[in-house]
Amino acid sequence: MASWGCPHEIDGKCARLNELVCNPGMKGCVLAGRYFFLSSDDKNRRLREKQERTGKEEGGEPTD
Repeated sequence: MASWGCPHEIDGKCARLNELVCNPGMKGCVLAGRYFFLSSDDKNRRLREKQERTGKEEGGEPTD
C-alpha cells in the first residue's frame, strides 16, 4: 500500500493556511485543482473548471 504526506502538514494542521486543520484539496491547498479526489465532489470543482478553460483555449470541446 502506498501513501504520501503533504510537506505543509504538521501535526494534522496546515502550516501554509494559518494552521487550519489539514484537509487536502480545500481552498488554498497546493493540491486543489491539480488532483481528483474521490471523497468530495466539491473539491473537484476547481479541477473541472480548469479542464473546461483548457479545452476552450485549445479550441476543443470540454470533456465530461
